[in-house]
Amino acid sequence: MNRLPLNFACWDYDRMRPLMDGRVQVDGVALNFLNLPVEETFFRMARYREFEVSEMSLSSYCISLTKPEKPFIAIPVYPSRFFRHSCIYVNANSGIKSPKDLIGKKIASPEYQMTAPVWIRGILSDHYGVPVDAQPYLFGGEEETGRIEKIKLTLPENIKVSPIGPDQTLSQMLYEGELDALYTARMPSSYLKGDGKVLRLFENYPEVERNYFHETGIFPIMHVVVIRRDVYEANRWVAQSLMKAFLEAKKIAYQDLYETAALKTMLPWLTAHVEDAKRLFGDDWWSYGLEGNMKALETFTRYHHEQGLSPTKLEVADLFAPESLEFFKI
Repeated sequence: MNRLPLNFACWDYDRMRPLMDGRVQVDGVALNFLNLPVEETFFRMARYREFEVSEMSLSSYCISLTKPEKPFIAIPVYPSRFFRHSCIYVNANSGIKSPKDLIGKKIASPEYQMTAPVWIRGILSDHYGVPVDAQPYLFGGEEETGRIEKIKLTLPENIKVSPIGPDQTLSQMLYEGELDALYTARMPSSYLKGDGKVLRLFENYPEVERNYFHETGIFPIMHVVVIRRDVYEANRWVAQSLMKAFLEAKKIAYQDLYETAALKTMLPWLTAHVEDAKRLFGDDWWSYGLEGNMKALETFTRYHHEQGLSPTKLEVADLFAPESLEFFKI
């Protein structure tokens, strides 16, 4: 039987490793797993559409749906989820002690359209009274110079976004007080110095994030898996084959985490972490599909629209290939 060759670009996650090492096969597909860091995958897919299938920022994907050609179609697989209260960093001399102190300050992100800052700005607006347009935003490389928005943005007039200088980095600017706050996915090196000049806004973030989940039921979704639309249109069965394989790979990852004969991950109390997650989220705490994820997706698409990244609020039902949703009815 001939198998359809597909290049799949994704990072090395435990829930993807069974696909990378061949323990899980995709029906009808010869999958070539390309283990790439997220920034490289996103840039190459968004700009050049290099891969047949890839991990993609949820925000970048939503922006792609506002373009006439709609170059990608997603399936409801979420390689990355992350509570982002921990990802607001402030200069210790900025005077920022509480979320409302962010209003009017110098704030930056590596890209305005990044999924992590979309969640952060939305949470700050919904739960802490910090309007999205209360200040302009800067963007640029966090540790290296020259980063640009990977997708051209058309923003409303009330949203002001501009680049930092060509020789500047966000991490160093935050350290030196040229920025008051940084919303980012990666922990900046200036925080890792540990000298107290850069702090988290929420140093008690585990407690804050648990309270957020108890209040909202949302475990924020960061990334989806997308299929290049030309590949999908020619082989619509691929969406369901991929869905089946991703679910099987995740099942194996769950089993590995709860193996007690020997720890497969270097966390001394891994079993306790797993049992705690089950108590908080239920057995399938990293769920795929729409069931259990509608509120997170509805909230994100609302934030995306409110922050000027999509001209109208996207309908969640329109985000995903129908074949991938049908799989859950089998």
